[in-house]
Amino acid sequence: MKCASLIAVAVTLLMSCDTKKDASPATTTEKSPLSGTWKLISAKSIQNTDTTVTAPVPGQETIKIFNDSYFAFFNHDLNHGADTASAAFGAGSGTYTLVGDKYSEHLEYCSYRGWENQDFSFKMEIRNDTIIQSGEEKIDSLNVDHVIIETYVRVR
Repeated sequence: MKCASLIAVAVTLLMSCDTKKDASPATTTEKSPLSGTWKLISAKSIQNTDTTVTAPVPGQETIKIFNDSYFAFFNHDLNHGADTASAAFGAGSGTYTLVGDKYSEHLEYCSYRGWENQDFSFKMEIRNDTIIQSGEEKIDSLNVDHVIIETYVRVR
């Protein structure tokens, strides 16, 4: 009887020493459907009744990169700055949230420094490998007040 009790205790102790972890952790963060790299294929700026096509710009490329909570965008000329007349570079990054189709950005860093520490709210449509970001950009101190519509396709 003592032997059976010792065996039961030993088996219980051995089973409690199992180091396997549950495949799904107790707290998980859901991967954002935006995660990845996106290329800007078209953009419009609408101010009052005037619409201006702002992309694509011949000889330039813009990408936007998302992880689960941060974004970054980069624009540059495809001549690597060799032609000073068409040399271009712009970049920015910050945090974002996406709840349903409500997309908000806090722009922390920007090569156009007056845009730093600004908050923007947009609508974000996700259609397979395409996203359409639209909404108002307004910065009173820079006299910026327009609606943008940007379309990106997934690169990665």
